[in-house]
Amino acid sequence: MLSERIVKALNHQMNMEFQAAHDYMAMAAYCHHISYNGFADYFLKQAEEEREHGMKVYDYLNDKGQKAVFEAIQAPKADYGSLVATFEAALAQEREVTKSYYKVYQIAQEEQEYQTLSFLNWFLDEQVEEEATFETHIDYLNRIKDDANALYIYEQELRKRKED
Repeated sequence: MLSERIVKALNHQMNMEFQAAHDYMAMAAYCHHISYNGFADYFLKQAEEEREHGMKVYDYLNDKGQKAVFEAIQAPKADYGSLVATFEAALAQEREVTKSYYKVYQIAQEEQEYQTLSFLNWFLDEQVEEEATFETHIDYLNRIKDDANALYIYEQELRKRKED
């Protein structure tokens, strides 16, 4: 049986994942609006992944006989100003999600909840990948700057992710 403290932390984490999905949808909308559909497709796929992450936590809570509790989702930012700023916002969001997973992990360690620790390891590994990916995108976009040809090629590469 999970303690009330762990259940509360897991519910918060689940809600963070769904908030992240909502935020990625807004990033996709921004990219569509400025006619970068490949970048928009990338963020739509990212939103789908975040919903999957939220559902993993939801399923874990249910598997442990606990109730998933949903919180209000905040309205996301609508204008990011540039592609780079959009990816920087995504990286900042992923870093916040990582910090939150660390807090849940710490609670599970304190309570010696080994099944939850095992469950959380996948997410910690995933967060390393998420942060590294956004850091790489930011580096590439900063290198490309306003090179329309390079942006087009890069956009086509990101679009391929939607097909995966």
